[in-house]
Amino acid sequence: MTFQTKVTDLLGTNFPIVQGGLAYLAYSELCAAVSNAGGLGQVTAMSLKTPDELRKEIHKVRMLTEKPFGVNFAIGQTGRPYEHMLQVAIDEEVPVISMTGGNPAPILEKLANTSIKKLVLVAAKRQAQKAEQLGADAVMVVGQEGGGHLGRDDVGSIVLIPQVVDAVSIPVIASGGIADGRGWMAAHALGAEGIEMGTRFIATKECIHASMAYQNTLIKSGEMDTVVIKRSIGAPARALKNSWTDEILSIEKENPTYDALKDYISGKANKQFIYEGDERNGFGWAGQSVGLIEDIPSVQELFNRMEMQAMNIRNKWK
Repeated sequence: MTFQTKVTDLLGTNFPIVQGGLAYLAYSELCAAVSNAGGLGQVTAMSLKTPDELRKEIHKVRMLTEKPFGVNFAIGQTGRPYEHMLQVAIDEEVPVISMTGGNPAPILEKLANTSIKKLVLVAAKRQAQKAEQLGADAVMVVGQEGGGHLGRDDVGSIVLIPQVVDAVSIPVIASGGIADGRGWMAAHALGAEGIEMGTRFIATKECIHASMAYQNTLIKSGEMDTVVIKRSIGAPARALKNSWTDEILSIEKENPTYDALKDYISGKANKQFIYEGDERNGFGWAGQSVGLIEDIPSVQELFNRMEMQAMNIRNKWK
């Protein structure tokens, strides 16, 4: 049974499944594993310190897979200039570049005369329409269930996805709350041509930079064990609930300013938990799909399972 869609045609993949740009976790090992399994793996550029580091990571991916892959640019969350990193991805002629957060216009303009496919993460219909106008080849639509940075409107995936499908003519990739073949098929039923998953890929064997404590917390957590932080500064994002996020929420209530929060929401605090498992001094991103995660398979095992679930659902539709 084939799963050809406009997204597989666009990306050159076997399955319309995209791995999210996971900060400080999406490196060559995970990226190549996802691509080898038939999806689109990604390296997240802004987790790397220098253009040379990004170039080396791209070369590592190409040593591990001959399949298409992407480089993700989280342009609105680090505050760092990204132009020199973007030039590396262009020079290396990576197949796909995705953009999350911030204004994608400068990147889309820079990529306009290249063969690189352009994906933009959006959280509202108006953002999707603007991305299409600016030249995006597809939009990834994240609902409120997702992990990491979200939209400000608190709209869930089951409502947001068909709204965006109706509003644009380019392919729509559904994101937020998807962790298995059932969510994948549900996204297609809503009109999406593919899916993006982030949290589910953290709990895989090839996500080697995630601490065992982080992965085990994903397994043990339920859908009510996440919390949205940073809402007070206009950048809502979903993380695992722990004592550190409790402190963040307390600060947001008493002194909702970036200066008061910056040490608590920093990349250093994020890495303290995801690398060291230190939940007293850090936090980890996660979506509500943690309620569906019960093990740590290899990426290939995960894809096999999802394919079987999807095939069973499609057979029931016939």
